[in-house]
Amino acid sequence: MSGRYTGACFCGAVEIEASGAPNAMGYCHCRSCRSWSGGPVNAFTLWPPEAVKVTKGEEHIATFAKTEMSHRQYCKLCGGHLMARHPPLNMVDVFSATLPDLPFEPGVHVNYGETVLRMKDGLPKLKDFPAEFGGSGEMVPE
Repeated sequence: MSGRYTGACFCGAVEIEASGAPNAMGYCHCRSCRSWSGGPVNAFTLWPPEAVKVTKGEEHIATFAKTEMSHRQYCKLCGGHLMARHPPLNMVDVFSATLPDLPFEPGVHVNYGETVLRMKDGLPKLKDFPAEFGGSGEMVPE
């Protein structure tokens, strides 16, 4: 999978483009992602920073950083969520719903130890994060 995928905030004032292929796709079950997304789980796509470009409306982007791990970006006009920059990981999470034409092919569940929505899909389920990202790397059952 590689190509150019475009998306926009809820009102269309901010447009973004992701090029190439994401480093990973999956689901995050942590409390922060659930709260931010307003849902029981958040679908993520992780990209190298140079693969994600704002093509319109950069002046309308605001950032909220509750922690150094996640700098969440949204449109100041409509509140539409766009992406989260993860400086310690050197990756950008473009929320899968922001890129409607990207074929979403999840490969993992992270922070499944905090889940409120059990998902029996056969994918690996990590208690927190992979060890290489500072987590335990511990797997948990579906």
